[in-house]
Amino acid sequence: MNLNHSMVFGTDPLLASVIGILIGAFIGYLMRQVIAKQQINSAEIKAERIANEAKNKAQEILLESKNKAIKILDDTKKDQEVRQAQLLRIEKMLERKEGEIDQSKKQVEDEKKTIKQKGEDLLVLKNDLEQKRAQQITELEKIGSMKRQEAKDLLLKKVEEENKEDIYAKLIKVEREGKEILEQKAKEIMAMAIQRYAQSHINEVTTTVVQLPSDEVKGKIIGKEGRNIKAIERLTGVDLIVDDTPEAMIISGFDPVRRQTAKLAIEKLIADGRIHPAKIEEMVEKAKAEIDQKIKQAGEEALFETGIGPLDQRLVYLLGRLAFRTSFGQNVLIHSTEMTHIAGMLAEELHADVMIAKKGALLHDIGKAVDHEVQGTHVEIGRKILQKFSVDEKVILAMQSHHEEYPYATLEARIVQAADAISAARPGARRDTVEFYLKRLEDLERIAGSFEAVEKSYAIQAGRELRVFVTPNKIDDLGAIKLAKDIAKKIEEEMKFPGEIKVNVIRETRAIEYAR
Repeated sequence: MNLNHSMVFGTDPLLASVIGILIGAFIGYLMRQVIAKQQINSAEIKAERIANEAKNKAQEILLESKNKAIKILDDTKKDQEVRQAQLLRIEKMLERKEGEIDQSKKQVEDEKKTIKQKGEDLLVLKNDLEQKRAQQITELEKIGSMKRQEAKDLLLKKVEEENKEDIYAKLIKVEREGKEILEQKAKEIMAMAIQRYAQSHINEVTTTVVQLPSDEVKGKIIGKEGRNIKAIERLTGVDLIVDDTPEAMIISGFDPVRRQTAKLAIEKLIADGRIHPAKIEEMVEKAKAEIDQKIKQAGEEALFETGIGPLDQRLVYLLGRLAFRTSFGQNVLIHSTEMTHIAGMLAEELHADVMIAKKGALLHDIGKAVDHEVQGTHVEIGRKILQKFSVDEKVILAMQSHHEEYPYATLEARIVQAADAISAARPGARRDTVEFYLKRLEDLERIAGSFEAVEKSYAIQAGRELRVFVTPNKIDDLGAIKLAKDIAKKIEEEMKFPGEIKVNVIRETRAIEYAR
């Protein structure tokens, strides 16, 4: 018994180990179950949170979409209201125009009825006269056995003698009434054309103001010993006036192209910041190129505004040059454009060729684009230009008579002349004194350019100074002095002017070499 007891207890440690392992395994299993359960619960909570966040996000998106939809509907409603208001205005305007057209149509119909009634009355009177004449012929043939032609001559002479005063009175009355009607109709057409086209009066001046960012820039533009300002004046042909006006400089010159070129060049120099003779030459060339582009654009805009079809690009460029030309203070391109609209209205009322009249009006002063370079009147120069570019002969006939240098060959020619008179004669449209002043400045430059070795000439200081640049290799210093005297003498012989004119001949020698 003691042996069994010892055997049992001898195995206790092993049993205890087995039991401990079993208990540990069981506890581990319970632990894994608890952990797994916790993980499941955590995943469910996370999934629920994600679902809630997604639900909230969906609600936010839905709310934002609703707000956007409401805003779009509001904007659409506002646009619709604006368009509806515009349509109502257009509809009212069309109704008013229709009323005016109906009224005009009614007046025309009334005039037609009146004329038709007069014609019917004349026809009745004619029939009565023919019946009476036939009766008298029959009686004369019966009585005198005359031939038909003899009786006819006798009857006509008799009727004419008996009713001579009445016939003459009726003829005078018809002529007077017709003349009054024609004069009234002509006045109505002219007034309607002027009323339908009301363009503002624009007078060109001889100065342009350039705004400067600061007074310090004035010193840079003047340069050391005035070399920069002299270079600008030499290259552009204008006179730069630097006075006490803060942050401003005045460009003086009678040629609008030169003034605009100088202004653009100065603005480019200010923007660049580097102002010296070499940079001035570069900017002046760029400004001239830009002015050429603006001239072409002005010509194309005039064609678009007037509804004239495409023209040769060289002709469009010449047309654009008129934007920088004035006639008695009136811009020539604006004057031509205005004439085009008026000529079109007159041609439409008079049942003439509208397009021929409009083209003749638009191109009537095309010769002024080059009249300072070519000899002859601007009408004759314009005719040659249009013939060179193969413009329709009807257009040339329409434009050549606006100064009565050529006879009126067509109805369109009279329309162009009338449109020219309407545009030029309105109060304030032109200034004679300015035109005479500009003509004097042009004559000064023309006289200087007639001498050999003259490269460029500019009339500045309101015509009180003529600045002449000569080619240095064609004339020496002594020759420059003699040239100044010759130019001054010719000016005295050919021109009348107040005060005195300073002739400034400039001979500048440049030596250019390249380092390679």
